[in-house]
Amino acid sequence: MTALLLAFALLQGGPSAAVRPPLAYPWTVGEKLTYSAKLGMLTLGEGTLEVAGIDTVRGVESFRLRFRLQGKNIIYSLDDVLESYVGTRDMISRRFVQDFVENKKATHRLYEIYPDSGFFREQGKPGAQPSPPDPLDDAAFFYFVRVTELEVGKKYTYNRYFRKDKNPVTIEVTKREKMELPDGREVNCLVLHPVIDTKGLFSKRSDTRIWLTDDARRLPVQIRSKFPFGTITLRMKEMVLPPATTTSGR
Repeated sequence: MTALLLAFALLQGGPSAAVRPPLAYPWTVGEKLTYSAKLGMLTLGEGTLEVAGIDTVRGVESFRLRFRLQGKNIIYSLDDVLESYVGTRDMISRRFVQDFVENKKATHRLYEIYPDSGFFREQGKPGAQPSPPDPLDDAAFFYFVRVTELEVGKKYTYNRYFRKDKNPVTIEVTKREKMELPDGREVNCLVLHPVIDTKGLFSKRSDTRIWLTDDARRLPVQIRSKFPFGTITLRMKEMVLPPATTTSGR
């Protein structure tokens, strides 16, 4: 499984002109969203999406964004973690970590991303690979959509995925649908169809959908994706939402 989406701006292509991210974000450190995970109708486990902290990467203050999916049934088990380090002032990816354990087989990948130089390096592999301006990784895109103008019926194109040869990323806003939050409130959600030319969660064959609240918080309420062994649905069951604050310019 390869992964997820979120971060910010400089929109390239699509219906919007280039813009820079706002100084205030709809999240802050401590935000944690917990999901029940189902494989079809069967309970599989749970997932979490959280703003885990603020660290420094090569002198740049960065959010540490973390996604984890744990599950097990009689034929399949997984414990997948994605960590993204994006600048608090520019929301550009500088480090991306994948730690997967699937059917007891472990995979670890560490990517160091150098946006000022236009390349990235993968730990354990020789040489550098080209990266586009203002790169974003899989996990960072989850937060990107939370601060991007989105309209039902439109399809957006971005050339910001950190692996330059896998661009463009497309996000189609297919419809608006009501969903229930863990506190019982019913809210309108935008249904997104994101595609990245990689294997895993955002590949074309995965046909992933994300239900994002159509409000200031832009919370991902539900995520649904197809895999060779079945369809996994993550539905939010708990949310910890500290007051959002202006983090840039700390």
